Amino acid sequence: MAPLMDGTETQEPAHLRRVFEKFSIDRPGKIVLVEHHLSTKSSIRCLIRTMSLQGAELEVTPHIPVPTHFFLAILGIRDEIGCTVMAREEEKVTVGFNMLINPEFLHHVIRLSFETSH
Repeated sequence: MAPLMDGTETQEPAHLRRVFEKFSIDRPGKIVLVEHHLSTKSSIRCLIRTMSLQGAELEVTPHIPVPTHFFLAILGIRDEIGCTVMAREEEKVTVGFNMLINPEFLHHVIRLSFETSH
């Protein structure tokens, strides 16, 4: 079961669950808030700890509220990813991407993170 922000839980049948490999990213990012008339002026800084084709684990300041739906911007990459919060525990926010990301895009993010850390 996966707890949602409203306190309810979802449960997928075992045969529908897919497991994707998580990669350590440890890259700065921004949670871009979708506001009135779809404007995206406000953002919250975060650290993207891990990432897979289907989602990511983010670290944010514990007392800052995170909306259920937002765009994730990764430092050094122009594209933003539509996200939905799946769970939150203190500073750890687990998000699912609204669509699976392209494996080549994930590879680019991993390579960029490796190049800037070495």
